[in-house]
Amino acid sequence: MASTFRLQIVTPSRMFYDDEVEMTIVRTIEGDVGIMRNHMLMVAPLKIGKIRIKKDGQFKEAAISEGFIQIESDYTRIITDSAEWPDEIDVKRAEEAKERAERRLAASKSDIDKVRAEIALKKALNRLDVADEKK
Repeated sequence: MASTFRLQIVTPSRMFYDDEVEMTIVRTIEGDVGIMRNHMLMVAPLKIGKIRIKKDGQFKEAAISEGFIQIESDYTRIITDSAEWPDEIDVKRAEEAKERAERRLAASKSDIDKVRAEIALKKALNRLDVADEKK
């Protein structure tokens, strides 16, 4: 049996995940990080992206937004603004959010509006990408 560690993923609205896992892969602002038991201690900010979780030899994937990861030798905690499994993603809503963000980017007059629209677009594209992989 593979060595495991506890993975906890917390959002403002719920405990998204809390279980023993073999490995997880998450995107930080410096790139993807693969985490296994006895990983070096680390705290890092997260980018919008996917999280891959390996448990019992199988990977499952979810969409997450910005947040932070805290890694201990036998425990990893992720605190993120949002996390969704593929079957929780409302594809129609994500497509509408993508279109809205693209329109805002095209019509943007201020830097603040542009940054907000870029973040909304990244979130929508990430959600669509994760939802597409369940097919």
